[in-house]
Amino acid sequence: MSKHQSTQAASSAAGAKRAEDTSSAKNLTSVPPAEPPKSWWQRRPRWHRITAHLFLFLIVLVALNSGLSRLADSWDVGSASWFSHFKGSSTTWQLQRGAAIMDHPNQFGDQYSSVRYLDQKWSPADSLWFYNTTQGSDLLPYDFFMALAEPKTGKLFRSDDNLYSYGYLPQTSTRSNPDALPIGFVKDTYIGKEYLGFTCAACHTGQVNYKGIAMRIDGGPAGSDMESFIKDLKAAMVALEANAAARAQFVKRVLARGNYSSADAVEKDLVNYTRRLSMYVMVNYSPTRYGYFRLDAFGRIYNRVLEHILTLDQVKAALETMVKEGDLTQAELDAIIHYNHGDNVLTGKQRDHLLFRLAQMLTPREQVTLSKKIFNTANAPVSYPYLWDTPQHDYVQWNGIVQNAGLGPIGRNAGEAIGVFGTLDWSQEPGISLASVISGQSFKGPHIDFKSSVNVHNLRLLEHHLESLQSPVWPQDILPRIDVERSRRGELLFTEHCASCHANIDRSDPNRRIVANMTRLDVIGTDPTMALNATEYKGLSGFLRNQYTTSGGGPVLLNEKAPVAALLNKATLSVVATPSANKNFIHRGLDWADDLLTSFLSNDIKPSIKQGNYDPDTTASPYASLRAYKSRSLNGIWATAPYLHNGSVPSLYELLLPKAPPDQQGAKGGKKPSSPDAEYRPDRFMVGSREFDPEKVGLKSSGYDGFLFNTDLPGNSNAGHEYGTVRRTLPDGRVLEPLTREQRLDLVEYLKTL
Repeated sequence: MSKHQSTQAASSAAGAKRAEDTSSAKNLTSVPPAEPPKSWWQRRPRWHRITAHLFLFLIVLVALNSGLSRLADSWDVGSASWFSHFKGSSTTWQLQRGAAIMDHPNQFGDQYSSVRYLDQKWSPADSLWFYNTTQGSDLLPYDFFMALAEPKTGKLFRSDDNLYSYGYLPQTSTRSNPDALPIGFVKDTYIGKEYLGFTCAACHTGQVNYKGIAMRIDGGPAGSDMESFIKDLKAAMVALEANAAARAQFVKRVLARGNYSSADAVEKDLVNYTRRLSMYVMVNYSPTRYGYFRLDAFGRIYNRVLEHILTLDQVKAALETMVKEGDLTQAELDAIIHYNHGDNVLTGKQRDHLLFRLAQMLTPREQVTLSKKIFNTANAPVSYPYLWDTPQHDYVQWNGIVQNAGLGPIGRNAGEAIGVFGTLDWSQEPGISLASVISGQSFKGPHIDFKSSVNVHNLRLLEHHLESLQSPVWPQDILPRIDVERSRRGELLFTEHCASCHANIDRSDPNRRIVANMTRLDVIGTDPTMALNATEYKGLSGFLRNQYTTSGGGPVLLNEKAPVAALLNKATLSVVATPSANKNFIHRGLDWADDLLTSFLSNDIKPSIKQGNYDPDTTASPYASLRAYKSRSLNGIWATAPYLHNGSVPSLYELLLPKAPPDQQGAKGGKKPSSPDAEYRPDRFMVGSREFDPEKVGLKSSGYDGFLFNTDLPGNSNAGHEYGTVRRTLPDGRVLEPLTREQRLDLVEYLKTL
């Protein structure tokens, strides 16, 4: 091969080599690069990722709805404040928060020409919001209340003078209360209908009068006589049945308000609500009248729950027992139950129909007999508790029945709304729901739907609203100035006799906690009726049978007959777990999630054991700890007369006296005739007046014709809580002698400063 050929061959080989290298390079660059490893989230199945995104979307929606709701609530309160500033004589109106004056004496001689609000860290807008925020209470159609007249006088039942005679505080017209309803009365709208209802303020706004000045106490105990109010309201409606002319005028006034389309619709509701009120009065009959400043709220809440969980089978069984006992004939029984629509769980309409049949077929005596077989006697009236520091408590109510941790506050408030005529549209529905699962019902249908008018959203806001409320301070510009020297001596006596149970707190400390100090009934010695009813009352479990609830001793299976405390706990949980029927589907769900999450997560009170001298709950006695009463800090105690849990002592001074011995009971004023120097708690005194006694620190209890409080009646005992009244030996061996009169006055002077 020639040199040229060799060179050419070499070139060709080199070219081929380059072409091969280029081709290889091209092949290498055409291979896609290796993908980076997938993250844990990317390796999840597609439906996992969709579910997670939906969950996050729901969280964002709930958070957005929560923020907008809070903005709306703040705007509502703020606009109330703005409106109060610019309406009419703005300064006076804003200071009085819409309070009306009563410049003519009532039946007790009370009158006042001005209203003063004490510094409790609530603005005028805060007070008005508290007065006028509905909790879902539906006593009767709103137009009925506005049109109803008193049978004897023909004047409107809702007139200021009439309602003030029951202890309800009159108001002027404001933006949030255009009809000038008294404090605690409100218009509630449920499923398109308007009702008259009660707010928290009806039972928890106080007032004391001194020389023509009224001191309005936000969160203080009400002075109302709700028992007589409901009885007389029922009587006014019953009177329309017997007076055709009065009924025609009533129907005409209701139709003129424009919410009813026909006289027949008015007549139908008139029958239904008259029957409901008549049954309520009958079921809650008490041999001991409550009078002013008191109510057996728990007894009435218990009975409302028992009424609405009752099944048709249980009504039949109670009636059959009456037949066996000779209180009813078989023919009467057949006529009563003939209406049966085939549903064992009664809807609201079926309950109304059954109630109508019972009223038609049973005599009043037979109705009472039936009532006693189903319900419990509401015979334990107690003073309305004052609300300041309530969100800071570990346990609340006189016997510490409610733990304030977790969802406890909402459950407590839901029970209260049930008791003041929340509409309970409980019914049996096919299948299951999220609410039924949360409330502990079976995963198999059917389930009980706890739809109601109870406004859980507002109940949460009301509880939050109370966090800023502080107890009132003795107003030395209105009442006599405090004697500083007496108060100093009294402070030493307080440390010796009182501080072990009644811890002193700083009312303005945002981190304050109120520990309920429980004392056994046999130790405290006060009237045991309320505490014993809470543990001993039982009722038919109705459609709650075979469900579970909690107690201090562990889970409780609800038998055919169960403790009413357990039934109430189950019912309130179920109501809270059920979204509001008063809103559209989306708004309902978002508010429901917000309320439950916020209430649970934002509650600074955590579960804790009770403190004090009490019998602990056990598996054998799961409600044993309720057989006790609690003490609490006494800040603001001066504004909360009458005293003891059942209101059986009119003043703080008389609380430091012993109960009169048997041979001296009945002497008015508590004086022992044979020994003028001996003083005792009065066993008879008048209740009703709001006129304040600054020396004894209580309300006027004699010299007028009011409600006679008789401490001899069941539930009214003024015995017990003898601290400072008898000789005591302390655990460390020290002996405390009974207080002298001067020492009692010293101690009372110090209590004014708390």
